[in-house]
Amino acid sequence: MLHELLTVSSPIEFTEAHNIGHRTLSEYLNQLLAEKGLRRADVVREAGINETFGYQIFKGQRNPTRDKVLQLAFALGCDLVETNRLLRAAGANELYCKDRRDAIILFCIDRGMGLTRTDEELYRFGEETLVS
Repeated sequence: MLHELLTVSSPIEFTEAHNIGHRTLSEYLNQLLAEKGLRRADVVREAGINETFGYQIFKGQRNPTRDKVLQLAFALGCDLVETNRLLRAAGANELYCKDRRDAIILFCIDRGMGLTRTDEELYRFGEETLVS
């Protein structure tokens, strides 16, 4: 696809031909649910998010904080690329390795650690945990 993009006369031509547009957080969350074969209720529970608030996020009715998006990413079992895509879709900053807290989170995602273990690592290093 990259080669095709680089050979077209306009990026708009490419994005229209491949139906590529801006994905909302709600759209991407629901796409990940389908791809991973997960249930929304299980993901919201695993993320430690209030059930009503979680459903509103998935429906696009509420905008979560960056930490809530990260909690959902862990609950969905997202890798680094998927996590940063979720953050972008939410209008939040991607994880940045030069930020101490983000570096710990990046390390944990890369090692396949869950939300609880990640919070333990954040706490161990004196950083704010994801789950309040």
